[in-house]
Amino acid sequence: MKVIFIKDLKGQGKKGQIKEVKDGYAMNYLIKNNYCVEASKGNIKHQETLEKIKNEQEQEEIKRCNEIKSKLEKLILVFKVKTGKGDKVFGSVSSKQITTELQNKGYKIDKKSIKLDNELSCLGMHEVKIELHKQVIAIIRVQLVKES
Repeated sequence: MKVIFIKDLKGQGKKGQIKEVKDGYAMNYLIKNNYCVEASKGNIKHQETLEKIKNEQEQEEIKRCNEIKSKLEKLILVFKVKTGKGDKVFGSVSSKQITTELQNKGYKIDKKSIKLDNELSCLGMHEVKIELHKQVIAIIRVQLVKES
């Protein structure tokens, strides 16, 4: 029997996948527990429509993220940090501080999206990657300056 998965099921299939399974397994487990529906013409057409809508939404999201990316890449975030002897920075600038500064500038970005290769713990200009979407990565500049 051909079925369409409506939920992910580990080891069996992912949501939206069409797969051939044994009749008893499909009827007694998969369909009964709402993991699948039978792959009739109507259900297949419905699934194709859902995938088309999902792809359109994905493209809109990518377009929106690219617009945000172009604005972010023009931005320079400046952090005033305390320094000691030889301009050594006390502590470092974290992704949480970068997120807070971006929010102050009007961008709502999750701190988990900010990818720091290493800590920002020396004066000067640094490049920081922000993953807005799987396919859209913005690079912002962060400058650490000595607090006077």
